[in-house]
Amino acid sequence: MKNDGYALITGASRGLGMAFARALAERHCNLVLVARSPEPLRAFANELRRAHPVSVVSIQVDLSIAGAGQILAEQLSRGGIPIELLVNNAGFGLRGEFRANSLSRQLEMLRLNNQAIVELIYSLLPGMLERGQKGIINISSTAGFQPIPFASAYSATKAFLTTFSLALEQELRSVGVSVVTVCPGRLHKKQNGDSGQPVKEKWAGICQSTEQVVDETLRVLANGGGLAVPGAINKFSVFAQRLIPRRIVPRLVAKLSKA
Repeated sequence: MKNDGYALITGASRGLGMAFARALAERHCNLVLVARSPEPLRAFANELRRAHPVSVVSIQVDLSIAGAGQILAEQLSRGGIPIELLVNNAGFGLRGEFRANSLSRQLEMLRLNNQAIVELIYSLLPGMLERGQKGIINISSTAGFQPIPFASAYSATKAFLTTFSLALEQELRSVGVSVVTVCPGRLHKKQNGDSGQPVKEKWAGICQSTEQVVDETLRVLANGGGLAVPGAINKFSVFAQRLIPRRIVPRLVAKLSKA
């Protein structure tokens, strides 16, 4: 990364977003941290400034609001903050029957998981193309590889993001933009929020730490982009689904979801 360029990380005040920020700060990347909760965001930004010789800009914004991605890009442009790496990490999932979840909350999820990402990439890409190094990391999920009953809208948002991101990778390869599509499975939960030891849980054998996901993602980015499915079991499950008739997959997942 150039010293005057920045990596923008959405959803940066917790979990995977914090792990990306720490890893990039250790690599001497300047950071723009974006999150909805102002106090945790400011505290984390101050922590990184004390620990690393990098510039850290924190911006509080709710990307689930329509048009927020474009507004954020305009704010960065006015502030003269050039983005070289965009990490689209912000997102959330809803579980439960589609008809039982509120429509407004499901539409909020679609805007955050899909619309905001499209807005940010479209708005920031012209400026990124002017710079020597540039990359886009889209955090999708293994949930995007199959329809998931009782998380129907969520799995659909991740299916869109995975398809969009993989196609965009090919479009942008010729202009020197590396695109990484990251599809993690379950992540370890921590004892104290985003620090401390992982909690023992029934999924412990198939979970990855946020640090493992970040390390694999940055390795794929350094190699020019592509699909990253962290964890051997996750890689196997994604491959195995191709061997099962598509009409059967939702039935199997529904039984597992109810279990």
